Amino acid sequence: MGKVYPEIEPRLRAFIEAQPVFFVATAPTSVDGHVNVSPKGMRGTLVVLGPHRVAYLDYHGSGAETIAHLRDNGRVTLMFCAFSGPPKILRLYGRGHTVPVDDPGFAARLADFPDPPDRHTVRAVIAVEVDRVADSCGFAVPVMEYQHDRDMLITHHGRKTTEELVAYRASRNAASIDGLPVF
Repeated sequence: MGKVYPEIEPRLRAFIEAQPVFFVATAPTSVDGHVNVSPKGMRGTLVVLGPHRVAYLDYHGSGAETIAHLRDNGRVTLMFCAFSGPPKILRLYGRGHTVPVDDPGFAARLADFPDPPDRHTVRAVIAVEVDRVADSCGFAVPVMEYQHDRDMLITHHGRKTTEELVAYRASRNAASIDGLPVF
């Protein structure tokens, strides 16, 4: 039932942009390292930049596995599931890189988002060059009702100063659970 597409075509772009949640999977090069899957949400935090490019906002969190893994080898998969409407799973495979908040190019990457947040609340922009676009049926994915985004993350980060978030990254987001450096 699955199909491989040559690019993110308009119909797939519409599907991606309609999803309130997506998942990011990465793994370190080491076979002993932990595979990581992170749910991402909040509308407007992912943009399709072209037929082979997407980017998403990476907020401060309890870990920084994705950033460490991208620094290690760049491999990433984004997965979108239809929790309403016709069943569908879409995966974007590719190479990602991180544009951290203190990078000179960060402002330009943040400008790719239609309604960008205050720059100090974001840890980085993750940009992905997509080399494979594939779907599958999604017949076993449950039908669920989207209610609303949670605002706790934005509210929490908004109360922190830039200096506090820099300190947070240094103390809590400096290395992956496998000891890989983040920045």
